[in-house]
Amino acid sequence: MRSRALAGAGLAVALAVWSGCASASSRPPSLAARVDAALRQAAGRDRAVAVAYCDLASGATLLRGEHLSFHAASTMKVPVMVALYEAADRGELRLDEPVALANEFASLVDRSPFRLDPKDDSDPDLYAAVGQTRPLEELIRRMIDKSSNLATNLLLARIGASRVTDAMRGLDAYDLQVLRGVEDGKAFAAGLNNTVTANDLMIVLRALASGKAASPAASARMIQILEGQEFNEKIPAGIPPGVPVAHKTGDITGVHHDAAIVYPPGGSPYVLVVLTAGFQDEKVANDAIAAVSRAVWEGRTGH
Repeated sequence: MRSRALAGAGLAVALAVWSGCASASSRPPSLAARVDAALRQAAGRDRAVAVAYCDLASGATLLRGEHLSFHAASTMKVPVMVALYEAADRGELRLDEPVALANEFASLVDRSPFRLDPKDDSDPDLYAAVGQTRPLEELIRRMIDKSSNLATNLLLARIGASRVTDAMRGLDAYDLQVLRGVEDGKAFAAGLNNTVTANDLMIVLRALASGKAASPAASARMIQILEGQEFNEKIPAGIPPGVPVAHKTGDITGVHHDAAIVYPPGGSPYVLVVLTAGFQDEKVANDAIAAVSRAVWEGRTGH
């Protein structure tokens, strides 16, 4: 199998693997040493951390546990966005088409209805507009920048989970699985969850950065949306203020992720994905992800 699920007690930070995403090459040893030091600091019983880094100019990568499979949390919203823009490119939907706002969805398990609780959503304001319509692209922006669960489920109902997974296969992301919308309690209890690997999220972000996730124009629009992300306690916290970062976070109990394209002024852009599980304190997880981000930044710059 290509991916290995997280299971069992005592799972710690994965062992290191070097590889190249375009050619056999490597970053300076200081980058690897700094990342490994950050990972040792993050290590603990029942914790897992996976890292996928790729310099978009040289193609060099640094990979740690890149094929470990994690609950996707809100990182699955990036594949949903990609599938929607691909469909718009093909003329199957319009980005300005109105979407009716409703708060009732069908469980993946038995099609029984369930509703989202505004108090559990980082975008509670959208619920006040239920019964109205909003343009599809506005919902995409809210899904990413505000991590709106309501917008996500409405958009997934429009495009279909299988279409999202198919879009990922088209990008060669074979271990990324989107089965359902968010807050489907019956599906969660049945173990039917959206899953990601650091490697596959790196593949998706690399496709976005190269203009190949959809059309070049659509890819550029998606990067612009990711740059509007409102939750910046993870990868952006490890780099100097003001550096542009196009990224998407994901958080549920014990699971905290960030997946980013970083644009250093005067330097080559890079993709960095950090996935974690087993951190019960979100701040500790955020600090661990920021530490990996800082290690990459300092390893690239030499200070």
